[in-house]
Amino acid sequence: MIEEKFHEVEAKIARSMERRTRVPKDEPVRLIAVTKNHDVAAMREAIDAGAVDIGENRIQEARDKYERLERKATWHLIGHLQTNKARQAVKYFDLIHSVDSEHLARAIDREAGKLGKVQDILVQVNLAREESKSGVFREDLRALLDLTDVLPNLRLCGLMCIAPNYDDVEKCRPLFHEMYEIYQKVKEFPFQTANIKYLSMGMSHDYPVAVEEGANMVRVGTAIFGPRQY
Repeated sequence: MIEEKFHEVEAKIARSMERRTRVPKDEPVRLIAVTKNHDVAAMREAIDAGAVDIGENRIQEARDKYERLERKATWHLIGHLQTNKARQAVKYFDLIHSVDSEHLARAIDREAGKLGKVQDILVQVNLAREESKSGVFREDLRALLDLTDVLPNLRLCGLMCIAPNYDDVEKCRPLFHEMYEIYQKVKEFPFQTANIKYLSMGMSHDYPVAVEEGANMVRVGTAIFGPRQY
């Protein structure tokens, strides 16, 4: 079941890539299988089906699964990160999508330095200015990007955003469109160490639209694994 759903999502991504108008149709999209509230057996099934990227929201849950997975994968932290959990985040995750403040960036940098690691990160942008979501507002983005660029134990790799959960996914399109324009402008900034290559946007309900509008990394859970297991 999971294998079938995983390949269905891959096929939908491919069709969305063909519908792109502003983005090269052959620019690849990384599919992150979001395993929040799904067990290790489900994770193994997804990886055996071809998933190479695993997304988790919570440090504790990820840590427990990490020890038992018995599969190789690239680990993505996609949920909000508290500064007091930075040490564990750096220990377990290859890419942190949710850096949203200078305080958090400095905490991750400090903990990565202790481990002798350069931590790959994305900066989360709250483009819709939703109070219920984390992320830096657009007017504060440049300052945070400039800081992450010079912190010695961080490598800025791009941007992440979450669209409002509209019933009509077409309402997400203007936000994804604008986010891609921001991403293109950020790629032109004169950074020292940053390698801007990822635009992480789109989840189970809206990822086809996100891909059409320029996402090259999508975070899909329910469409692969079904409803979350609580």
